[in-house]
Amino acid sequence: MMSILKLPRGRELDLSHPHIMAVLNVTPDSFSDGGNHITYDSAVNKALELIEQGATIIDIGGESTRPGAANVSVVDELNRVIPVIKALRKKSDCVISIDTSKAQVMAKAVDVGADFINDVRALQEPDALQTAASLNVPVCIMHMQGQPRTMQSAPSYSDLMSDINDFFFQRIKACETHGIDKKQIILDPGFGFGKTLAHNYEILNKIDVFKTIGCEILAGLSRKSMIGNLLNRDTNERLAGSLAGALIAAQKGAKIIRVHDVAQTFDVLKVWQACEKGLDKKGKVNVG
Repeated sequence: MMSILKLPRGRELDLSHPHIMAVLNVTPDSFSDGGNHITYDSAVNKALELIEQGATIIDIGGESTRPGAANVSVVDELNRVIPVIKALRKKSDCVISIDTSKAQVMAKAVDVGADFINDVRALQEPDALQTAASLNVPVCIMHMQGQPRTMQSAPSYSDLMSDINDFFFQRIKACETHGIDKKQIILDPGFGFGKTLAHNYEILNKIDVFKTIGCEILAGLSRKSMIGNLLNRDTNERLAGSLAGALIAAQKGAKIIRVHDVAQTFDVLKVWQACEKGLDKKGKVNVG
C-alpha cells in the first residue's frame, strides 16, 4: 500500500517512505517537554530547528493529554496554538498538524495554515467530525480507552488487537459517512492511552496488523512510560528505548513516526532505509 495525502494549497505528502513528525507542545504541563516552548518565538524557532534536523511534520499541541491531565478551554488552546501556526507558516512550507480534539481549534488552525488534524479522541468530540470533513484535510484518528484523566486506571480488553481494530473500523465508517475520504485517514493505535505495559508491546509487535484496514499508520511512543517502565529510565533518559521503538514501528510499516528526538531518529531511519532500499544516484535516501 502506498498513499499520498492531499494537503491544502495543492500540496501532497508522499507516504511511500517514513516521515518524522516532531512534537511541539505549547503547553505548561505535557509529560515530556511541557513549558519548554510556551513563548511564540521560542516555539517557532524550535520548529525550524526540528525541520532542519529532518522532521517533515511539526505537530503543534496546546492541551496536554498525559495521564491525569486536566481539560483546557477552547480560548486557552486557541491562544496557545494559533499564533505559533501563523508565525511558522510565514517562515516555512513544512507540513503542520494540529494536535487537538476541539472543532473550533481545528477550524481556526487550518484557516491560518495547518495542513491536517491529529486527534487523540478520534473526532468524537462535539462537531469534530463535521468540522474535519468540511475542512477537507487529512485526519489522524487515535485509539484511546477512556479519557486522559482516567485512561490508565486498570485498562483491560477482551482481545486487544481485535478491539482496537473494531474501533478503527467504526471510526472510519463514521468519517466516510460524513464525507472524509478513507485515503485521507491515518490510524494511531495510541501507545500509552489506556494500555498496560504488556498491551503497548503487543501493539508494537503487531502494529502491521492495522495496515490490512487500508490506512497508513502513525506510531507515537517517544519517551513514553512504556519505555521508561520497561527500562527503569526517567523521561529524559529514554532516547535509546525510543529509537528502538521508532525503528521497530517503521520496519513494521508505520509511515509517520511521532518523536521528540528528531535528529537521532532521522539518523536511525536513514541507515535503515539505506539498507532497505539502497541509495539513489546522488547517494541519498528518502526519510522525512
